Amino acid sequence: MPIAKDPRAHTALSQGGRSAASGAGLSVNPPVVRMSTVLFDSLASLREAEELRAQSERSLTYAANGNPTAFALEDLINELEGAHGTCLYPTGLNAVGQMFQAFLRPGQHVLITEAVYPPVRRLARTLLTAFDIEFDYYAADGSDIEALIKPNTRMIYAEVPGSQTFALCDLPALARLCKTRELLLAVDNSWGSGVLFKPLELGADISLMALTKYVAGHSDVMMGSVSTTQAHFETLKTMQIAMGSTVSPDDAYLVLRGARSLAARLAMHERNALQVAQWLQAQPQVAQVMYPALPEHPGHALWQRDFHGCNGLLSFEFNSDAAGTTDRFVSALQLFGIGYSWGGFESLVSEVYLFTDGRSRQVLRLQIGLENPNDLIADLQAGFGHL
Repeated sequence: MPIAKDPRAHTALSQGGRSAASGAGLSVNPPVVRMSTVLFDSLASLREAEELRAQSERSLTYAANGNPTAFALEDLINELEGAHGTCLYPTGLNAVGQMFQAFLRPGQHVLITEAVYPPVRRLARTLLTAFDIEFDYYAADGSDIEALIKPNTRMIYAEVPGSQTFALCDLPALARLCKTRELLLAVDNSWGSGVLFKPLELGADISLMALTKYVAGHSDVMMGSVSTTQAHFETLKTMQIAMGSTVSPDDAYLVLRGARSLAARLAMHERNALQVAQWLQAQPQVAQVMYPALPEHPGHALWQRDFHGCNGLLSFEFNSDAAGTTDRFVSALQLFGIGYSWGGFESLVSEVYLFTDGRSRQVLRLQIGLENPNDLIADLQAGFGHL
């Protein structure tokens, strides 16, 4: 059994991001403050606000630099991540790109996990290559990292676990290596969502989340966050201000409202997904099920040690690679929507391609939602009936 979910998260999700310092008023939910221009009583007060902003302090000068509703959400993410500071971005992928821009310079090198979210590969090919920043990929379990570190390596980018096969690496060990080599360690924490996993507490310098997923939880808003320790926040914030990155107060409000039920939703996702995963293991058409809470998962021991639970994501592979198997199975499903993303209340299915030893393998990734798990199992059973 996993260790108990972080008890601090339950209170933080209910109470966090509601202080008077986060925005106007004392309402249960911070209000939506729509704005662009900020008016000042005098030039002196405007200059004072600009001075605070120049020091990476929170200051209302112009809406491109933030708004009170977004500030409230930043406060909540800081509590969940155990961070000194957080910046918000329009999407999770945009958060990754701006994080790279903030901390990497031409001529430097970054190591990226082989298990990375696929669009980050495209980002590396376009953004990093355009700015003469080198990159290589390391094994998902981190076993070959030391051999790949170069004199110009600046950062190691991890995704724990990977969002397709849920491969795990030993993050505390990786953090110790980074400290020894004076490297930055950035971790995609979208899977953990600030409740199930705490990269900064385990030694990372930077933690990123696609708030679009479990934190918002209702499949109706896009947003990303980057949280850092005190040593690195000014660098991040300076780049955010320079780029004019911001999120709308309406979107920040939706993420805040969704986050209030995050811990409760994750517990239900986990219960449902574990039941489905165990059922899938017993099906003769299934070669393997990839879900960290299963004892058979290769990273299960690390999951037990470092995580506060599991979520609703799992992948499985068919025994047969006969043409049309996946299409016939998915076409028979009624409750699983076919689409990208995960973390909402609804169940989804998508195809994933894995590359090992020069060979491509197709697996299905399931987002197990909040439906009755027996209904989901019956739907999957119907899919197997069409093979």
